[in-house]
Amino acid sequence: MKSAVILAAGRGTRLAGHVGDFPKGFLRLGERPIIEESIDRLVQAGVRDVLVVTGHCAAHYDDLAARRPGLVRTVHNPRFAESGSMYSLYCARAAVSGPFLLLESDLVYEPRALTHLLEHPAADAILLSGPTRAGDEVYVECRDGNLVDMSKDRAALGPGVAGELVGISKISAALYARMCGIAERAFATSLRYDYETDCLVAAGREQPIACPVVPDLVWGEIDDPSHLARARDTVYPEVRRRTEAALRQPAL
Repeated sequence: MKSAVILAAGRGTRLAGHVGDFPKGFLRLGERPIIEESIDRLVQAGVRDVLVVTGHCAAHYDDLAARRPGLVRTVHNPRFAESGSMYSLYCARAAVSGPFLLLESDLVYEPRALTHLLEHPAADAILLSGPTRAGDEVYVECRDGNLVDMSKDRAALGPGVAGELVGISKISAALYARMCGIAERAFATSLRYDYETDCLVAAGREQPIACPVVPDLVWGEIDDPSHLARARDTVYPEVRRRTEAALRQPAL
């Protein structure tokens, strides 16, 4: 798995007053923006090509690509203000081939999120965690280890809820083609179509999509001020602690 796509087109309206004139991926919890830390984790996991789908404040990502030539590329979603996350992923279709890791730009996570997903034998997989109690969680229902449904309303799902959606997925070329076909039909009605709760769920009805779970994974998505506070106070310090501890482990 040498490629990754990072969705970074969102406007971050719920973080008004915290992001200013830069996108969410450029929030700093440590010395560098969270998206740069994420890209470094991807490189450590073997990724050699990172495509960032931009929208709001795209120039920041274009500058990042210029600073990391040969590794980071960008493609723009010109309709980011009126579309959902699947339209952003659809905008990448001419720029990606073969399998890729799919991430969101506002994630803070420990490196084993990537290694666990990459080591899973399924060609298509979405990573789940145990309960985070972070607010705004997306719950995932599975059957025989494969995706059935997702919802922010746990009561809307069946008894097979396996965990919470992390926002890191492994997508084969075949699944991506299927998702783009499903999305094209949906776009005839609306561009506000999400890649996870809408498109992945629809694709999961047509083919198996594995749902590996890391029950104690430390991670956070930053969508609003409460998420930002949790990331600063709890998630990021623990991610750093675990990352440093892993680096001190002797090689086998």
